[in-house]
Amino acid sequence: MVDKICDYLTNKIKKQMPDVNEERAEVINYGIHLIVGEIPKTFIFIAIAALLGVLKEFFITILVIFPYRTFSGGFHLKTHIGCILCTSLMYCGTAYISQFHLFGNNAKYVLIFLVWIFGIIMCRLYAPADTENVPILRKKDRLIKRRLSYIVLTITLIIGGIVNNYVIYNIIILGTFIQSITISRLAYKLTNNQYGYEIYLKEENNVNLV
Repeated sequence: MVDKICDYLTNKIKKQMPDVNEERAEVINYGIHLIVGEIPKTFIFIAIAALLGVLKEFFITILVIFPYRTFSGGFHLKTHIGCILCTSLMYCGTAYISQFHLFGNNAKYVLIFLVWIFGIIMCRLYAPADTENVPILRKKDRLIKRRLSYIVLTITLIIGGIVNNYVIYNIIILGTFIQSITISRLAYKLTNNQYGYEIYLKEENNVNLV
């Protein structure tokens, strides 16, 4: 249903703007997908969080994960249902689990250190983890995003070590750990995703061979 709406709107724009070629039409279609697809999903996530009684924690989880995800990247599910399920587990699930007193103070610092080491390794290997639809091809852009991933990850976990509210530091520990997993090659394989820049490099090598 969403795909049909987006295709219809894209075709209407193409008719009204004849100078729009197929490449620009694909970009427009992708942008419309983000608007039409994401707005309803946002209300669904809010509704799930409200039903679980973790609406405040849900928004805190977004504030924790989103900056790190912005720079480190991560896989995207290719169906709306898959995206809703995965995102609900990632944000609503983290918010719900974090209500429980999972870690003592001593365990907290150990886990923060381990999650930081794991995140740094993942970022070094895979960040920024781009997608087929939105590849990050310029080496300078990739280097900047990787460095910002290190910085945001480190600052986020330092905050987790400072705060005494166990719900917040649970969200920080779980959220950053899960986000680090989403950029891994294993996560991409399990979700049938590919790194956008790798596809570009393969195509470029094939052209050079020809």
